[in-house]
Amino acid sequence: MDLEQMKAVTEGLLFIVGDEGIDIKQLADVLQISEIMAVELIEGLKCDYEQKSRGIDIVEVAGVYQLTTKREHADYFKRLVESPASSTLSQAALETLAIIAYKQPITRAEIEEIRGVKTERPLATLMSKSLIKEVGRAEGTGRAFLYGTTKDFLEYFGLKALEELPPLPEKIDESEVQKEADLFFEKFQETFND
Repeated sequence: MDLEQMKAVTEGLLFIVGDEGIDIKQLADVLQISEIMAVELIEGLKCDYEQKSRGIDIVEVAGVYQLTTKREHADYFKRLVESPASSTLSQAALETLAIIAYKQPITRAEIEEIRGVKTERPLATLMSKSLIKEVGRAEGTGRAFLYGTTKDFLEYFGLKALEELPPLPEKIDESEVQKEADLFFEKFQETFND
């Protein structure tokens, strides 16, 4: 693999790891190169991103590298978040919300185990819309945040209490689960968009 291909793979790896980041040793192991070469790849990408025509950057936080947006573009990102078009929720956010509603209090790791994918962005979206909140800390190592729904969540669904959520089926039929999920998400989108 040539240098440009390694930079492209490194960029993809940085995107995939998200907020967790990747350290030099892990990058070197994945690419099967020396740690010195891994540092050179990161530094090369950082130089590429310094151009004004680029919208992202690489930062080192606590020994790991992450992709981030450029600070000078913050006003545009704020406008996006505040725009009316951003009031709808993605399928990932809706799935995450359903999991939290039925399993609360629940940690991000538990949500990711159920969904099978990372959930930082859906959690951030749901928190920014005040549909979920941090309700405590889990016991044990790391004391992960526990998430639960908010009063706004109940209002959007016209519920007086969580006990009014439809019961989950005892026996799981995959086609029924998909139908129920579609109905749930459809009702939520209608309610949320009104």
